[in-house]
Amino acid sequence: MFVRTESFKEFIRSYPIITGLVALHFVLWFLIDFLQFPFAQQWLRDGVGVNAYITAGEYWRLVTPIFLHAGIGHALFNSFSLVLFGPALEQMLGKTKFILMYLAAGIAGNLGTYAVDPNSFGGHLGASGAIFGIFGVYVFMVVYRKNLIDQTNSQIVMTIFIIGLVMTFVQPNINILGHLFGFIGGFAIAPLVLRNAQPFSIWRTKRSPRDDGDITFNPDRWRKRRFPWTRLLTYVLWGGIALLVIIGLFGRML
Repeated sequence: MFVRTESFKEFIRSYPIITGLVALHFVLWFLIDFLQFPFAQQWLRDGVGVNAYITAGEYWRLVTPIFLHAGIGHALFNSFSLVLFGPALEQMLGKTKFILMYLAAGIAGNLGTYAVDPNSFGGHLGASGAIFGIFGVYVFMVVYRKNLIDQTNSQIVMTIFIIGLVMTFVQPNINILGHLFGFIGGFAIAPLVLRNAQPFSIWRTKRSPRDDGDITFNPDRWRKRRFPWTRLLTYVLWGGIALLVIIGLFGRML
């Protein structure tokens, strides 16, 4: 469920929303921080969550901070987290419900931040609130929809969620309210988006679009098989990403 074994082509085809979100993170970083185009830096100034400006009527700032990040490290960490924990939920919910849940959780995090201090001029940005919303849906499954998640994955979810929660309160410069209200938003919308959901299945991901379920004969089945270098490299790549996320989690706690 949380171990990525897909090739890049399979991943893009199977999880288009996750792919699009990660691509958007890096495109915005590339334009704003790397190339430093003036128009892109204006996007950053106009998109950062600033409560006082929201009070003045700039309501789009409840949405735009979800896609902006404070540098490449911030974008990488949130994107890796999304790649590891988002795909299973995208398959289970479907593309439309997943993006609605993601946006609802991110907006909930920004609304919570706004409600506590609507006149603050401090800025906040990042996808963390929406990612905590993903964990909110998973925790709802663990508590109320055990048929959708097995015990092993339940333990993984709860362990990573607790680590992330501790990190939220320990690490400085973290939008605590954004994380907490993002989680609450995901948990609250879970009963709606999980209607008719099915447990994650790697076979639905691996199945060819032309596979109609008929039994066929493979004429090459007796040929000597080559060593699966591509699959080995895929395991190494996703394992490296998982390691980077773990290092990021613990490194930000120190």
